[in-house]
Amino acid sequence: MKFDNQLRYAVEIIEAFNGKMPLHNWLKDFFRQHKQMGSKDRKQASEMVYCFYRLGHAAKKSSVAERILTGLFLCNHSSNEILQYFKPLWNEQVGLTLHEKIPIISEHTGSSEANYLEKIFPWADQLSDGVDHLSFCVSFLQQPDLFIRLRPGFENEVKKKLDQHAIAYREINSSCLSFANTTRLDELIALDKEAVVQDLNSQRTGSFLETPHQLSSAETVKAWDCCAASGGKSIMLHDLYPEIDITVSDIRESILINLKKRFQEAGIKKYKAFAANLSSLHTRTSIQKSSYDLIIADVPCSGSGTWARNPDALYFFDIKEIDKYQLLQRKIISNIIPYLKKGGLLVYITCSVFKKENEEMVDFVRQNFDLDAEKTTLLKGYDQKADSLFITRFTA
Repeated sequence: MKFDNQLRYAVEIIEAFNGKMPLHNWLKDFFRQHKQMGSKDRKQASEMVYCFYRLGHAAKKSSVAERILTGLFLCNHSSNEILQYFKPLWNEQVGLTLHEKIPIISEHTGSSEANYLEKIFPWADQLSDGVDHLSFCVSFLQQPDLFIRLRPGFENEVKKKLDQHAIAYREINSSCLSFANTTRLDELIALDKEAVVQDLNSQRTGSFLETPHQLSSAETVKAWDCCAASGGKSIMLHDLYPEIDITVSDIRESILINLKKRFQEAGIKKYKAFAANLSSLHTRTSIQKSSYDLIIADVPCSGSGTWARNPDALYFFDIKEIDKYQLLQRKIISNIIPYLKKGGLLVYITCSVFKKENEEMVDFVRQNFDLDAEKTTLLKGYDQKADSLFITRFTA
């Protein structure tokens, strides 16, 4: 009866959820309204729901309950109580490789291995160059890792704390560590002061943020993080160049309030901030044209490179939205380029794997502005339990 109830709760959640808000927020509200559910029930229901969405667009004709059990089977490698109760034969084989599991479920779906997996993300023809479609699909069946960037001067101190508390981690490089996604660090490490929670490939964008080489060391480089969001890249930029003059902006005042708190924790005192809708031709700010040596444009996008973290976004995504994102990106880029100094750098970033948001946007800039795309990279994360990003550095 217990397992029947847990599966029933998971089905109820999926049938009620419409994707209008992030799933993790919706689940909090659901559990708040269903106080009879114990902590174990909540944890089990959450896992079943996420496993359902990790299948993306595969086996959509199967019932909700069947997709939940299939997701549990494909996403897990150790024995599971729910599988043991409903699918004991599957539970016995849960430790098999993914490619060994697909034939076992094919009798229920009628799909071959490649056909089944490739349906998880069905828009192969829309992908950026260099994305391995099958590998990208498979990445949705596992939760990405948690990454932190150790701030200068705190590298040894943070690692010492982790070792003292027996926290398992993997050292990517001297300043980047990865953890299991469920690892709690906020009570152990002074986040933003000692280390910043920042995805692996977001950290790697730092190599694109080199200050314009033609400036003399006596001059202060002016930088604008124009879609700053949580401010992670601005903190990284400050760590790379402590004397840099940083301006941050975002369309949302609430974001800037949170960013101010992060900057305080990070010890960043000298910066400017303003709210603006950069997609509007009527946007007016106090900044002067040709003001910045470096503009970081981490633009709003589909977020498809991060969907393994929130697979509900994959399930509910309408491919028609891509054109809306591209139009928004074109407006933002067109409105910020006049603020770039001659000889300055524009760093265009998306966390998308869609060509329309990536290569087509690079072509748009080349065709409409006197900028040179000197460096373009797709930072693949799907084979490293990390996010995938696209980045291009333009010179004016």
